[in-house]
Amino acid sequence: MLLQLLDLKDTELLNADKGYDSEAFRELIHYRGVQANIPRKKNAKTSNSHMNWLIYQTRHVVENTFANLKHFRALSSRYDKLLNSYIGTEALACGFIWLKL
Repeated sequence: MLLQLLDLKDTELLNADKGYDSEAFRELIHYRGVQANIPRKKNAKTSNSHMNWLIYQTRHVVENTFANLKHFRALSSRYDKLLNSYIGTEALACGFIWLKL
């Protein structure tokens, strides 16, 4: 199921959280030619020497942006019927987040 959801055609690095830490998943994406940037769980026997923590920190920024976008009612309720209107509302919300208004 997960294999069908992942489209890894142009992907070089997969940045994911500890929930995706399994050897089967790592082998699957390695087979596709993608480098895994997934931290190991606390009880893992191997270390996190493979991790690029600077790239992993950007994942947190992206997740927080999506969390902030959910506070805009027009986006979370999907009031706009047309795609162009929705993209405009999304851009306006991102502008408010960026300006911290």
